[in-house]
Amino acid sequence: MTDSFLLELDELVLRGSPESRARALWYATDILIAGRYNEEEVWIFGEVIGRLADEIEVVARAKLAEKLAHSNNAPFNIVMILAFDDSIDVAGPILQYSERLDTNALVANIKTKGQPHLLAISKRESIPVEVTDELVRRGNREVVRSVASNKGARFSDFGFLHMVKRSETDSMLAQQLCLRKEIPRHLFQQLISKASDDVRRKLEQERPDLADLIQTSVTDITGTLQSKFGPATKSYFAAKKAVTALHHRGNLNEARIVEYARSHAIEEAIVGLSLLCTLPVDVVERALFGSNGEMVLILAKALDFSWETAMSLLFLGAKDHCISARALDYKHDEFARLTNETSRKILGLYRSRKSAAGADSGQQRLPQLHGV
Repeated sequence: MTDSFLLELDELVLRGSPESRARALWYATDILIAGRYNEEEVWIFGEVIGRLADEIEVVARAKLAEKLAHSNNAPFNIVMILAFDDSIDVAGPILQYSERLDTNALVANIKTKGQPHLLAISKRESIPVEVTDELVRRGNREVVRSVASNKGARFSDFGFLHMVKRSETDSMLAQQLCLRKEIPRHLFQQLISKASDDVRRKLEQERPDLADLIQTSVTDITGTLQSKFGPATKSYFAAKKAVTALHHRGNLNEARIVEYARSHAIEEAIVGLSLLCTLPVDVVERALFGSNGEMVLILAKALDFSWETAMSLLFLGAKDHCISARALDYKHDEFARLTNETSRKILGLYRSRKSAAGADSGQQRLPQLHGV
């Protein structure tokens, strides 16, 4: 029956009048949406519908898009044509609702179409990280606010960082970002440090559970964040005991270091790096809180950590846990240029110097990336 029906439609495409082809288009579309077909049959429907719809006006294309936007039977070739239509009345329903569009199609749409198309994509029920990153990078204020308030959007660390930068001149965006539960703590603190009192009050009203965290963040930001813990402190012994136990069980790894950094568990992060790098704790602490962060990059690269991990450690050791976007971009470029082999050689050289010079060698100047 399906084969016979499609053959009749194909004949109509060839010999029918504009009016009969329009009636056939809606009939075929309704039959497609209501039925159950395999992908090959859906593709054939798409070929026929595409030929029937080839010359219809914008209003009719918009009607077709509305019909297909929520259908799992929507032919992919037709969905793509509608999604990339210059008219947002046509493309909008497909971009916002169609599950037939994959990540690559959405990213391509963002890169080639205008802001109304991006706004429609920002309202999708679920948005993968790759799509969110493109929306944040290319979207205007309305698009960025929309994606920030979308609970189904997933963000990378870089996506969050870019949003934080844009929120410096957009208090509403800052408020929306602060309400996202998955935002990394160090970026949350950056937002709070720059947010107005009015934004902080609104946050506390909307999310009373954040009140303590907001006040704690403000206190941390205005105070001294460097631990400067000594080997005789109680907290140091507790951190050393817990992290060393993890190390002995083989559970001290990059994921654990990232967890320490993002939760501002400074002592645990320093002890963990000390164990993984086989360096004294005081050396790692000075590297973490060094003014330029270059030794942090060397340690991270020597351990084959990702840039996201190195970035988390840089934020942990930075004053007020804040780093400008420009400075971070510079550090990213440095990290990319640095090789694992070079970093391990520097680390090995530093170990040997510490071993030869004894405790006083902690005063020696740390190796600099510029000399590598």
